[in-house]
Order: sequence, then C-alpha cells, then structure tokens
Amino acid sequence: MVILQNVWWLLVLIGIMILIHELGHYWAARFFDVRVETFSFGFGPRLFGFRRGETDFRFSAILYGGYVKMAGEQPGDESGSDPRSLLAKPRWQRLIIAAAGPFMNVLLAVAVLTGLFMVRFPKLPVVHSPVVGYVAPDSAAAKAGIREGDRIVQIDDKTNPTWDDIRFKEMSNPGRPLHIAVERDGRRELLAVTPVFDEKYGVGSAGWFEAMQVQIASVDETKDAGKEGLRRGDTLVSIDGQPIRSLSKLATVINAAGGQPVEIVYQRDGKTRSVKVRPVKADVNGQSRWVIGVTIEPKMIITQLSLPDAIRESVKANIRSAGLIYKFLQGIVERKMSARSIEGPIRIAQLSGEAAREGPIAFLELMSMVSLNLAIFNLLPIPILDGGVILLLIIEMLLRRDLSLQVKEAVIKVGFVFLMAVVMFVIYNDISKLLAAG
Repeated sequence: MVILQNVWWLLVLIGIMILIHELGHYWAARFFDVRVETFSFGFGPRLFGFRRGETDFRFSAILYGGYVKMAGEQPGDESGSDPRSLLAKPRWQRLIIAAAGPFMNVLLAVAVLTGLFMVRFPKLPVVHSPVVGYVAPDSAAAKAGIREGDRIVQIDDKTNPTWDDIRFKEMSNPGRPLHIAVERDGRRELLAVTPVFDEKYGVGSAGWFEAMQVQIASVDETKDAGKEGLRRGDTLVSIDGQPIRSLSKLATVINAAGGQPVEIVYQRDGKTRSVKVRPVKADVNGQSRWVIGVTIEPKMIITQLSLPDAIRESVKANIRSAGLIYKFLQGIVERKMSARSIEGPIRIAQLSGEAAREGPIAFLELMSMVSLNLAIFNLLPIPILDGGVILLLIIEMLLRRDLSLQVKEAVIKVGFVFLMAVVMFVIYNDISKLLAAG
C-alpha cells in the first residue's frame, strides 16, 4: 500500500511540474504564432483527449512526463517550409520558446514558496555564526579535535562561512584535509578535518552538526516522557548535564545511559524545569534503540509574511538553492563528489509519499525544490534537453548559419543515448541505496 501511495504522489508531483513546464513551451509558441500540433500529458499511444483548434490535447499511455509537438520541430520535418513552423521562426524566438519551459518551473518554485511563506514562514530564533552543536563519536571531526561549542571562523580560504558553505566543503572533499580555524574559549585554534567517504550517499562526511535550539515535536504518552509531563513545544536545555544543541545529542546520551534514568532540563512558558525519565528499548528503523518516547525538531519562530516580503524571501531561498545545486554539479564534474548522491525517480517517489503523508506544507515544499531542480537539469547543455537546444541555437547565431541536418541528427542521437544512460544509472543508484538500507 505504501509503495502504491508513493507512486501516486510521484505522479501528482511530476504531473504538475511537467504540465507547468510544457505550458511554458505552449504559451511561448502560441505567442510567436507557431503551430502546435500536440500537447501530450505522458508519452506513447494516445489514450484520450480533445482537440481545440489545431492542437490535440491528449493523455498518453505512459503517464510520466509529457511534450509539446510543434510543426517543423524536428530536423527534416516535412512541415519545415510552413511559415508557422518552428524552424521558420527567427532563432531568438526559438530560443525563448525553448527557455520558456524551465522558466515556468522556476516561476512555479518561487510561487509555491511565496504562498507558503505567506501562511507559514519558519526562521531560527537567533541567527548564529557557525557553531558546532554536536560531534559524532569516532567521526572525522572528533578525531581532528573539533568540540561542541567551537565556532568555525574559517574553512580553507573561506572566512566567516555559513553552514551551507561548511556542508558543501564537507560533502565535496572526501579524503582531502580541510583546514579549519575555530574560536574556543576566546582563543583561535587551527585544525585539519579530513571528511570520510559516505558509501551510502556518495559524499564526504565529517560528523559535525550545527548548533541550534531543540524542541519536542511529539510525545508518546505510553512511555516515560509522557508520563512525567513532557509536552510538545518544550525546549530542551540539557540531558544529564550535557547541553542539547543538536537533534543527534539526545539519542546519543540516552543510548549511552543504557536504560538508566536520565535527567532532562527543559523550558516551558519561560520557566526552567527538570524531570527524570527512564529509557526503554524500542525498534527504531529496524534497530533496537533506547528511547524515552519523544521526537524532536529544531525550534523555529513561525511568522506570516506580506506578499512583497514573501516574494523577496522566496527569491532569496531559490537563488540560494540554485547556487547549491550548481556547486553540487560542479563537484561531480570535478570528481570531488560522487554521482551516487543523485536521487532518481524511486527515491523521489519515496520522498513524495513521505511528504504527502506529513501534510500539504511538506508536499508543497518538496514540489518547490524538485521544480527548481527540474528547471536546472533541463537547462544543462545536453542535446534533446532544453539546454541543448538553446546551446545549438546560440552556436548557429554565432555562426550566422544553420548547422547541417546530419550534425543535428547525430547530436540528437548522442543526446538520447546519454540521457537514457543517465536514467538507467539513477534507477540503479536508487535500487542499490534501497538494498544497502535494507
């Protein structure tokens, strides 16, 4: 049942994004008076649809993706002499038509986040410079001497880095020492951290995590935490005298206690309180762990933004995400990161189902993220993708002549083979991750 739900929500997610993407091509083509023969949701044989004007709007057998077929779109198309065919239009118009699809996906990402921020805009209570909140035992960071509470002031040549900068450096440099400067007890310490390669995700991992305030997200009333009065929204301060500044800290200390009672200090309504809680054994993701009956989350301040502020924050968030995606792709090209870290349709289906079960806000956040990724992927200079079409048009504009039909056909064939290889790789990658996790 869960698998069917995941597939359904994947189709919903991808369906909306593909519809918006193809509408971009369709509207741009109509604007420049290009004859659109087919607007298809899905590929393969036509299942059903309707004709409006000269366009056949259809649902096809393979309901994954879609396309807009324009007159004269393919090299050698018999309708290429039609004045309303795509190839009869100036190259700058064809370039805009090709770019309109990814543009609509970017617009969707911005619009979805804008709407969410007008309803719910989460932000950390205090904007901190990068402080280490947790160091995993026996991790690369622990072996290098990084401690909880260290403030990272430089990583390699980057001064005053953000946690996004630190995470990318960590992920993109497995096996290479990172030169770190930290502030500790008023002194500056120089350390070298060498991230290890994470086989599961194909990226480097140092085992350090950002300091943040942590609060209780939910309480199991049948376990000791609920019985002793802990509630959703309580801010955790410490456990057995150790500060809780990370989502990982609580589980580590509880497991180390081995079933002995632990003292939790927390804040509620501005007052500090403490309680002793006895852990019990429970199955967590297939592993036997000590638990007290709570789930935790970063403490956020939830506000609602006006439309102008929501648009501004949405644009900032998408620019930041696009920058990280670009750095990620650059890391793969430079072989600093493994292509195994790319998520394929199986993993996206899992994420779609999980987000849908969590609620509409989580699903819309995922839609915004995937839509931006789809836009950037489509703009890559790979033949048969929009980016490849744009690249060929730019080359022709520079040469001031059309490339030969043989060259275009060869490029399309190479692009198709490459794209199929990528699809097969990401599916294999998803399956191998599932088998490793199981």
